Amino acid sequence: MAHSNVNSVNTKYSGANTRLLEMMGGSFAMARTMTCNQDPQDAVSEMQEETSMIHSDVQDMRGLNLKTLMTPRKMACHLEGYGEMSRKDLGEKGETQGSHKRTDNKHLLPKTNPSETNTMMQTTLTIMKRILSMALIALMTVGVVAQEKKHFTLDNLVSGGRNYLGIQTLRGLQWWNDLYVMPQKDLVKIADPVSGKEKLTISKDEINTILAANHKGKLADFRYLSFPYAETLAVVRTSLGRSIIDFSNKQVVWSQPVAQNAANEDWNQCSRHLAYTVNNNLFVTTNDGRNVQVTHEPEGIVCGQSVHRNEFGIEKGTFWSPSGKLLAFYRMDETMVTDYPQVNIATRIATLEPQKYPMAGMTSHKVTVGIFNPATGNTVYLQAGDPTDRYFTNISWAPDEKKIYVIELNRDQNHAEIVRYDAETGVREDVVYEERHDKYVEPQHPLVFLPWNDKICVYQSRKDGYNHLYLLDTTTGDMKQITHGEWEVQKLLGFNASTKEMFILSTEISPLQSNLFAVDTKTGATHLLGCAEGVHEVSLSVSGKYLLDVYASHSIPYNVDVLSSNYKRQKRVNLHAAENPFKDYAVPEISVGVIKAADGATDLYYRLVKPLNFDSKKKYPAIIYVYGGPHAQMIKDSRNYGVSGWDIYMAQEGYVMLTVDGRGSANRGLAFENVIFRQLGVEEMKDQMKGVDFLREQGYVDMNRLGVHGWSYGGFMTTNLMLTHNDVFKVAVAGGPVVDWAYYEVMYGERYMDTPQQNPEGYKNADLKLKAGRLKGRLDIIIGGNDPTCVPQHSISFLRSCIDAGTHPDFFMYPGDGHNMRGLDRVHLYEHVTRYFMEHLK
Repeated sequence: MAHSNVNSVNTKYSGANTRLLEMMGGSFAMARTMTCNQDPQDAVSEMQEETSMIHSDVQDMRGLNLKTLMTPRKMACHLEGYGEMSRKDLGEKGETQGSHKRTDNKHLLPKTNPSETNTMMQTTLTIMKRILSMALIALMTVGVVAQEKKHFTLDNLVSGGRNYLGIQTLRGLQWWNDLYVMPQKDLVKIADPVSGKEKLTISKDEINTILAANHKGKLADFRYLSFPYAETLAVVRTSLGRSIIDFSNKQVVWSQPVAQNAANEDWNQCSRHLAYTVNNNLFVTTNDGRNVQVTHEPEGIVCGQSVHRNEFGIEKGTFWSPSGKLLAFYRMDETMVTDYPQVNIATRIATLEPQKYPMAGMTSHKVTVGIFNPATGNTVYLQAGDPTDRYFTNISWAPDEKKIYVIELNRDQNHAEIVRYDAETGVREDVVYEERHDKYVEPQHPLVFLPWNDKICVYQSRKDGYNHLYLLDTTTGDMKQITHGEWEVQKLLGFNASTKEMFILSTEISPLQSNLFAVDTKTGATHLLGCAEGVHEVSLSVSGKYLLDVYASHSIPYNVDVLSSNYKRQKRVNLHAAENPFKDYAVPEISVGVIKAADGATDLYYRLVKPLNFDSKKKYPAIIYVYGGPHAQMIKDSRNYGVSGWDIYMAQEGYVMLTVDGRGSANRGLAFENVIFRQLGVEEMKDQMKGVDFLREQGYVDMNRLGVHGWSYGGFMTTNLMLTHNDVFKVAVAGGPVVDWAYYEVMYGERYMDTPQQNPEGYKNADLKLKAGRLKGRLDIIIGGNDPTCVPQHSISFLRSCIDAGTHPDFFMYPGDGHNMRGLDRVHLYEHVTRYFMEHLK
């Protein structure tokens, strides 16, 4: 098994220690074991005195033949009788790296007369003693300074904590054509990306004064301010609706109220029409203020909202055409779907509030797509045929708005079709392209048309094993692959029409990174833009000539750069560099490396956090934090390698923390992911056990004190590891776990497992209720009382199985919470998890 550390992060002054030791040409281990009880000021005074004495010694050497003077390092080597040293150590040509066996070292001595050599040697040794003294004092001083670093509380590290140490970000950062808009404390700065010269500044008070004069509410935050027009117009969103302010005359030139109970708002900047939902129906407020109820559906039929449980990249339920003249929307019939009995305990007598939840192998909802015309008030539905057991995903409009495209998928999720419809009549015209796979096809991105060719669109697919970009001719169905390689395109950002380029975020440099590249649409050549490390989020200016690049890496807390998109004349100006909020705190050592997967061939990334004041001679308890499933990646080259605040806290308290992104996780290609197909938990557990082997090999982990923790899919993995390897893990905390995949929803569950009817053996092997009798150590199950994702039935049925089997898990519930805890509940959650490990994994 090969292990390699990459970019180790250690904020406990290890770099300073190493440099001091290198001055002496040896590793003075005695310095590392000294007690640091000396007063820092006394240590500094001693260092100053030693420096003065060294200066005096050097002055005494004047008049000697300095060209022949040996360095302290070389003199020490001679006096100790060592052989040739490495070039790196000696810094001299002609000396090759060798072993430290005794040899005749006369060839290392310079040609000098004996008396001069003797004087030089004595003086050199005196200087060496002084430097050694300084080194020891410095090391003690460093130790004292390190001890004075603050220690974290959970409130510092968990989002929602009262004293949370968050990064100072720029909220509301955006483009106004080719000028960047950068929010500051109480104003926004609009500036030229080349010169940085301010074109305009707008204060929040100025905006609110204009709004107040027109009775249009109050701007709460710069996130609700946008600049979508070429003119000096800004759109302001308040609790009363939207207003457009003309900053040239400081007037409200247009406004639109919003219904009190409006949800899922979707506003089009071109037509200024607003789509929204109230309860289960869809409404539109036109640019002239008319309110239109688009649908009149009974309970059980939902319009204008996300469908298919937000799978397949679906995040919303309304889709304006480019000009905003037509609105496509989802209509979802759930009347045939079984109700899951969620309960509201906040009422005097608990109230039943059922949730539509189609479990794997059961009847799912039926979806259709409508098109509403605000000008005529008419709605047509796409003539897609019987929607039973079909998924309608990734809706996109043709630039001329005459056609609309939908990527349709069968229930087995192994056959996708790009289908074209007539937008005026809803008639199904043609299947433009088909894609099949023996395991699954998972469309995640709508078609995006080239700005310079309204017949050619960009299609994203993993058909060659990695997510890449293809140019699809919608008239002929011809397809050309543009990007290639064993890496993933993560996001298509947009285009520069003048240069025929598109811009992407990808893992081309590393699976741990997300970097910005320009792509030549003719040749497919990619060119790096901006910083070559870290994880980036990028937005393009209207023309595509400039980019705002927000990024972080293991060594960069949070940076914002403005870039030119011309890779040949790349210019980068830093707009903001956030201070490290942990700078005054003692942060444990965090490192990333590689181990082999259970298949013996695949590289897996791990992240290791060592305890504060780590001592390799000690034995520490360890906790593995795991997710392990699709669509997630725990280890990234982001701030502190993506480590959670809780991991840092537990390392501070003396625990070794390990995370391994095993096969099945994201950003490593299709084959890496779909190895889990029809057997969830099997290969993923094998890879996590390779992480256990890695811990065992380190020598400083007490393998009798090994814990595991994870949430959601990670909760499934945690429980499974605890039950399957009950002789390895002593303590586990599983949050929101999937216990039986037959209880999980249709779209996600059937993609990876097929139906229980098709794959009974796979479902049986992954049913943790059947392993309840294997529980030996301490297992805590934590859930939200109204979890809509991993419904409470999972954990409650597991408790029943444990009772029947005579085993004793612990159980904790957050009443009224969903799949995750927020705010103070989240702080309480991690207090609870921490206490559990500290009580049972001491």
